[in-house]
Amino acid sequence: MVRFTNDDVRKMAKEFGVKFVRLQFTDIFGILKNVAITVEQLDKALEGELMFDGSSIEGFVRIEESDMYLRPDPSTFAVFPWRPKDGAVARLICDVYNADGTPFSGDPRNVLRRAVSEAQEMGYTMNVGPELEFFLFHVDDDGRPTTVTHDRAGYFDLAPMDLGENARREMVLMLEQMGFEIEASHHEVAPGQHEIDFKYSDALDIADKIVTFKFVVRTTAQRHGLHASFMPKPIFGIAGSGMHLNQSLMKGDKNAFHDPGSPDGLSQDCLYYTGGLISHIKAITAIVNQTVNSYKRLVSGFEAPVYVAWSGRNRSPLIRIPAKRGLSTRIELRSPDPSCNPYLALAVCLKAGMRGIKNKIEPPAPCNRNIYEMTVAERKQLGIGSLPESLEDAVRELEKDRVIQEALGEHVLHRFFEAKKIEWDRYRVQVHPWEIDEYLSKF
Repeated sequence: MVRFTNDDVRKMAKEFGVKFVRLQFTDIFGILKNVAITVEQLDKALEGELMFDGSSIEGFVRIEESDMYLRPDPSTFAVFPWRPKDGAVARLICDVYNADGTPFSGDPRNVLRRAVSEAQEMGYTMNVGPELEFFLFHVDDDGRPTTVTHDRAGYFDLAPMDLGENARREMVLMLEQMGFEIEASHHEVAPGQHEIDFKYSDALDIADKIVTFKFVVRTTAQRHGLHASFMPKPIFGIAGSGMHLNQSLMKGDKNAFHDPGSPDGLSQDCLYYTGGLISHIKAITAIVNQTVNSYKRLVSGFEAPVYVAWSGRNRSPLIRIPAKRGLSTRIELRSPDPSCNPYLALAVCLKAGMRGIKNKIEPPAPCNRNIYEMTVAERKQLGIGSLPESLEDAVRELEKDRVIQEALGEHVLHRFFEAKKIEWDRYRVQVHPWEIDEYLSKF
């Protein structure tokens, strides 16, 4: 990751003819927000003197404590390549501060910073490589998104079957111009489904990149007359969209997950980290699968992980360890979906993994069989449990897990519980089309 200073930002703004700057941050659910300023206000912004109304942001503060400040991170400066060069538009991702100058505990970026700092105190740095999937849909005559896919292609198909190829190509170009190193892009399993992979980096940089990625992909899709959706399961009967998180820890310049002396090349740190994730995964699920719709994806038979197990050989368990070793040694957590807030998702994963290392939590024995083909009795015999089946179940697991609660902090935890219980209540009292089709004429 390139590190910029405030002076670097001033020089680049002048060099690129920037007229407008968007100061970006997310609410606790990962929805990107921004305050737009003119370049004449840039100095004031870089000094952290710009105030905004925090009471208007979901999960932030009450109206009587609404004054908050944005402090831009200069390393996140980027110019929007799709906007005109004359009067260019740039962005800076910000940390949120209270009026008294202290970091705001409800800022998701601050939550991740805390987890990263705790890991650093133990001598570790977290690296993450995400794999984001998304759908491209047509819009109707009024510009509203539909669930009509733009193609009938499948995994790795090419044009003319893959009609989203042109949009995906432009997305890659736009992302590269904003500082991404793109490793691969391809059509995914379901019609209209795509994946673009970018290079791993440290946890905070990757969380910033994930929110940027979603913004760029949706903006580019709109320019092609399409709607890009990161909804986990928009269409019944086909695979949903996931966001696998490849995670590793560095200790200095060495991968702490690699041990060339062990038979499988995995260190005790790697095994303990995996044990920590598995021991807290049910509470973590509330964060990495934060919507009612997330649990429509987490069902057996559609490539989504459901069963709490790990393996170095097959893709049916929750955690897979890819074969590559050395600096590339990593674990792949397969349950998260792209609707989650990446700052909170990485914070709870890191917290759980570090607890595994600190307390030497051994993972269960690896499962190298296809778990999808096992019977209930076979899974029970092997001690293989399942992820929560609904948002309500996941929130109940979070209510019992002090470690994951501590990672989030009291403010985020309280607001998250409050909002998710409202979301579940709103969902459960709705009468859904399936119920009308199933029951209206029958009873």
